[in-house]
Amino acid sequence: MRYETDLTDEQWAIIEKYFETGKYGNRKKWSKRELVNGVLYLIKTGCQWRMLPKDFPPYSTVHTFYRRCRLNGIWEKIMRDLVERSRIKEGRNPEPSYSLIDSQSVKTTSASEERGIDGGKKNQRS
Repeated sequence: MRYETDLTDEQWAIIEKYFETGKYGNRKKWSKRELVNGVLYLIKTGCQWRMLPKDFPPYSTVHTFYRRCRLNGIWEKIMRDLVERSRIKEGRNPEPSYSLIDSQSVKTTSASEERGIDGGKKNQRS
């Protein structure tokens, strides 16, 4: 069964190089693409690991694959590559030259230690 979260052939071709055969997960029974699709389904839907549909590899296999990739920095490398590709596609420099920090966020960080923040109410001192 196909899910909306499954990678297209074009998308898989971009990230396939990060999942060399013999690394990051079960080496025999499940393809890396199936495992990545399982991870993407979990991330997009927010379901619990044990609630992963039976169309995917077992949740424990997908979890182990996800964890190994996380520990080895694979997800971070993929994200960097995708950001770089999108920036080039937009005609921008592949590497950001600066970043912005919202001044309001900076101000409220220290205040949160002194005050409780409730979205619908005014902040009050503890």
